[in-house]
Amino acid sequence: MLAGAAITGVFIAAALLAPWIAPRDPVAPLIEEVLRPPSWAHAFGTDELGRDVLSRVIYGSRISLEVGVVAVGIAAAAGTSLGLLAGFYGGTWDMVVMRGTDVLLAFPGILLAIAIVATLGPSLGDVIIAVGIGAIPVYTRTVRGSTLSVRRMEYIEAARAAGATTARLLRRHVLTNIAAPVLVLATLGVGVNILIAAGLSYVGLGAQPPTPEWGAMLSGARQYLRDAWWIAVFPGLAIMLVVLGVNLLGDGLRDALDPRGRV
Repeated sequence: MLAGAAITGVFIAAALLAPWIAPRDPVAPLIEEVLRPPSWAHAFGTDELGRDVLSRVIYGSRISLEVGVVAVGIAAAAGTSLGLLAGFYGGTWDMVVMRGTDVLLAFPGILLAIAIVATLGPSLGDVIIAVGIGAIPVYTRTVRGSTLSVRRMEYIEAARAAGATTARLLRRHVLTNIAAPVLVLATLGVGVNILIAAGLSYVGLGAQPPTPEWGAMLSGARQYLRDAWWIAVFPGLAIMLVVLGVNLLGDGLRDALDPRGRV
């Protein structure tokens, strides 16, 4: 968990401090410095337009983390609400919500995101919406299952007998007791969302040039792999490390919040 927190913390710090720690403007081309290899002047080299790759990777952390966190917020808010109501009320509402969830789960997340972005149009905002919508079913099913278990507890009946309203029951007694799995799922979901967003940008459906987004940087580096390996290697390493860090952090939170899951 500590390793995951450290890696994730480095990328968060880079995203927050990008204007102060990036050595160059990430979008300003310098024709006289095209395809320079890593050196003291350019630690990660320069790309096909002479832009500093290190600066673009640093600014790219802002975009990737924004997509990951905001999309998780959308999915968690919508999925938790739907799952909470479906599990608590049951009946027709539960059936409608779960059948809709099953329909969304029938499509792989990346394909669903591609379909949504292709409909809305390629842009960073639409990528966030698409990735968030694609993750809603996972939260809905998780929260519904936890709610079905919690609503049968004696303290729920005691609170209801004491005159607690439905809203208070859901907010104070159900939601607080199912928050742990949602938190773990959200943490792990950030890494998944970053990968999906990078994949969409790689195929031209995400962030558009000259935005310094890691997936878009990999896409632009394809034709220069033989002569300028650094253009693809460093954005690829950034994606790998941030996803690794978030996953390690999520695994650590899962073990900390659910001691029964420890081996």
